[in-house]
Amino acid sequence: MLVPGIASLEAQYISEVISYTPAPGQFINEAPWGLPESAASIIGGVNGSLCLGAFGGEVIFRFEAPVENHPDNPFGVDFTIFGNPLPDWSEPGVVWVMKDENGNGAPDDTWYELAGSDYHFSSTRKNYQVIYTNPCDTVARDVPWEDQLGNAGFIRANSAHVQPYYPCQDFFPGIPAEEYTVTGSMIRGAVDVNHPPLLKSARRAFGYADNQPRGNPPYTLPDNPYTPELENAGGDAFDISWALDADGNHVELDMIHFIRVVNAVIHEGGWLGEVSTEITGAVDIPPEPGIDGDLDLLVIRDLPPVIGTTSYQMEVFSFHRGRLENNQGIQWSCNAEWAQIDAQNVLTLTGTGPLTLTASLDSDPAVKASVSTTVNPGGLTPMKEKVGWTGIRLFPNPAKEEIRITGTGEAVISFYNVSGMCMKQVQPGSGNNTIRIGELQGGVYMVRIDRGVSVEWMKLLKQ
Repeated sequence: MLVPGIASLEAQYISEVISYTPAPGQFINEAPWGLPESAASIIGGVNGSLCLGAFGGEVIFRFEAPVENHPDNPFGVDFTIFGNPLPDWSEPGVVWVMKDENGNGAPDDTWYELAGSDYHFSSTRKNYQVIYTNPCDTVARDVPWEDQLGNAGFIRANSAHVQPYYPCQDFFPGIPAEEYTVTGSMIRGAVDVNHPPLLKSARRAFGYADNQPRGNPPYTLPDNPYTPELENAGGDAFDISWALDADGNHVELDMIHFIRVVNAVIHEGGWLGEVSTEITGAVDIPPEPGIDGDLDLLVIRDLPPVIGTTSYQMEVFSFHRGRLENNQGIQWSCNAEWAQIDAQNVLTLTGTGPLTLTASLDSDPAVKASVSTTVNPGGLTPMKEKVGWTGIRLFPNPAKEEIRITGTGEAVISFYNVSGMCMKQVQPGSGNNTIRIGELQGGVYMVRIDRGVSVEWMKLLKQ
């Protein structure tokens, strides 16, 4: 609910981007999201375009005046960061804050992590390091990565973005040309890319950038971060009181001068490309006494889409104003008689099928959270489609009026929007097909090429 007078309060937006160090990604080295000048676009408003790339890409910025940790701010939050998430596709970034304790105007004091909902999960890794290696080509190539645990993978190139994905020396001379290391807190998230075109990266409960869609102005009236509803300005609101030191202890800060956002997820996003945190701006929230709401919540660690074992360790945490509350009694309920959870939060399974689990607080049963999965102890559900073969080209990409697809043979070609709706389907009779797309609205589409015995998915950007 809009409170009279709040729209008239003068907003404080980002005044300076101090540094921008992207990780490799499909938007890096091209406008409007991945050039040095893209960083300037988030100054002075909330409609900019800045991509941090894959895990570890970061930006550091400040406001003109310090951001106060003010008790009269709505819901106790102090600033909001706006990103570019889709309804079912969040790309979470961890937020760090710093107070200019030595007073020299530079971000050279101590960074404190604002602990979001996933900070305490066993799957979260602190001080996680990834090394990216330059594939050294003038066009898009898969960028190899390796972490300090011995895991390895690639930031995959796609047909929609053909420029190099590793930050180029011409644009980012401060990034080593051959390889570089990024460090941050890595959260597991909940990314499901096994059922295209319906790809999902589930929203985190609270405390991450590029996580909650934008709402309506005034942008100085924040959403309540402790409820899932999109209520006011949207975006992601943060409380300086969530700050933790390197040992996980709360730090009491009366104000902060610098904010750092770091992509927290390393995961390929199927036809959407890598999971890459994006920032469009930020606003300092002014005090406005009397705006309050629910401040308690439970957070359950995401379950895998399919559980293939007869037991599973659940994780659930209780928060008040975003701070962890230990020793809270939890009650569990299950929608199936063959599922039980004991006092140590161990789920025991003696049946199969869909399962929904609900946790609630002993002290306030209205505070609850639910998760769902499918139980199949015999193994994971296999994909129904064989995906991929070589020799197919889709061009131009991006495109306005028409595209050509070569190498398909006899194929049904379907165009899906990001919500999974089929917006167009054609069935040409040859392997070199020109398809008019002028009637499609601008945006990202997934093109499904079905030859009957195999299926290929390709991404198309319609201008």
